[in-house]
Amino acid sequence: MRVVVADDAVLIREGLVRLLEEFGCEVLAAVGTGTELVAAVDELRPDVSVVDVRMPPTFTDEGLRAAVAARQKVPGAPILILSQYVEVSYADDLLADARGGVGYLLKDRVVDVEEFLTGLRRVAGGGTVFDPQVIAQLMVRRRRDDPLGSLTPREREVLALMAEGRSNPAISRQLVVTEGAVEKHIRGIFVKLNLYADDTDQHRRVLAVLAFLRS
Repeated sequence: MRVVVADDAVLIREGLVRLLEEFGCEVLAAVGTGTELVAAVDELRPDVSVVDVRMPPTFTDEGLRAAVAARQKVPGAPILILSQYVEVSYADDLLADARGGVGYLLKDRVVDVEEFLTGLRRVAGGGTVFDPQVIAQLMVRRRRDDPLGSLTPREREVLALMAEGRSNPAISRQLVVTEGAVEKHIRGIFVKLNLYADDTDQHRRVLAVLAFLRS
């Protein structure tokens, strides 16, 4: 994978660069501001960018706003937010174009390197991966007209696990049901969200997750 890293903390940024290179990634640029991130994505067109939320000058949500700006310049540019903080002020904008290739993981909750790399590969491939705490914060902003209102409680559970980037076998283990049951629930989700079979299953999974996160 060809990666751009954006984090204002030098030690964390350089640590990410070395980690990614150790596992075979090519780091095209390592930057410390949102402006530099947008320029790097526009010029280098990486397979995915790893972006911190809080960067100069105010150290609030510059990274998230820069990620939105980068996807506006390069539509669908894969972005993985990797931060210590949950900041959802610009999350709707990040999710708005329904192209997938977005994720938001919390640094302190990534339990091992392989988990991080799996999430990074998923986002680079156009998928989604979100930490459960981020999902919970997004759900607080749920709109009154809930497009997921027709889903059963079990279908919502399955969809929430899909949003975390879980595969069907992982979902079946988590819920202690068969993979066939998981597949049945996912088919039900697709039907209720009007996601039709002429799209690929991967594309429908992404659209279903984005609907869930925006609801």
